[in-house]
Amino acid sequence: MENKGKKVLIADDEQDILEIIGYNLTKEGYEIYTAKDGDEAIQKAKQINPDLIILDIMMPKKTGVEVCSTLRALPAFQDTLIIFLTALSDEASHIKGFDTGADDYVNKPISPKVLISRVNAIFRRLNKEGDKTLKVGNINIDPVKFVVAVNEEDVILAKKEFELLYLLASRPGRVFLRNEILSQVWGTDVIVGDRTIDVHIRKIRQKLGIDCITTVKGVGYKFEM
Repeated sequence: MENKGKKVLIADDEQDILEIIGYNLTKEGYEIYTAKDGDEAIQKAKQINPDLIILDIMMPKKTGVEVCSTLRALPAFQDTLIIFLTALSDEASHIKGFDTGADDYVNKPISPKVLISRVNAIFRRLNKEGDKTLKVGNINIDPVKFVVAVNEEDVILAKKEFELLYLLASRPGRVFLRNEILSQVWGTDVIVGDRTIDVHIRKIRQKLGIDCITTVKGVGYKFEM
């Protein structure tokens, strides 16, 4: 299942909404986490580094807009997908949300089918964008030609080394957990150990000659120039 391993954090103060959304997205293969207020949403987001956050606009302690604004100010969440749930239908509220950094809106009352369609669509769009050449600092990564260039000089990487580098470089500053890396680069059907990741990271660093991959001890890795 293509959605397996993708983490979704749902924040809403209504338990029935958490259960409905969680149930339906779990059936789609997503890994679900929940929060009941804005403060808990921020705390959980920092703990799990979700691929997508679904935020209710009107929550206790911090609103969805405040949560989004707080997370967007952190490097690790500048590219995290965020969908707002709202009972507010006025244009000004939607504009404010998009200005804060929302990627999409779903109006209440929620239709599970509509929400699932929006979630799947936003991930499909992200996957299509993943076919684009990445340019970060003096590094170019071309997934079509399977070429990495540093200072315009080609660097030869093995297939898994390339895929690992592309994954990390696609979200600079975001910490990728070890289980995320294993799932997205090697897949869930292949059994490999943590040592495999470490070896590939070491080889990438050696070949690039640039210290652009940072080890977050006990957690995972992130790409930063």
